[in-house]
Amino acid sequence: MRTLLLLSVLAALALAALCYESHESMESYEISPFINRRNANTFMSPQQRWRAKAQERIRERTKPAYEITREACDDFKLCERYAMVYGYNAAYNRYFRQRRGTK
Repeated sequence: MRTLLLLSVLAALALAALCYESHESMESYEISPFINRRNANTFMSPQQRWRAKAQERIRERTKPAYEITREACDDFKLCERYAMVYGYNAAYNRYFRQRRGTK
């Protein structure tokens, strides 16, 4: 009888430990935390989207020199490896600049 009582107490404790669900494990208490596909882009007005696209085009056309050299160097693996040690400016000068007096 004592063993049966001990086993039932242990089973109840194991059941309580395994079935306990804390509030930290739940992602959200909201009913629907995600926006559906139809309403996904409604938070930006069409004019704001147009303005953002125009600014992106302007940024692409007017890149600083260091960004242009970095992109050129990123496309060439040897230049990229050299840049990790000596920097992008030195790597660009080594691999892409024409040396004086040579073709």
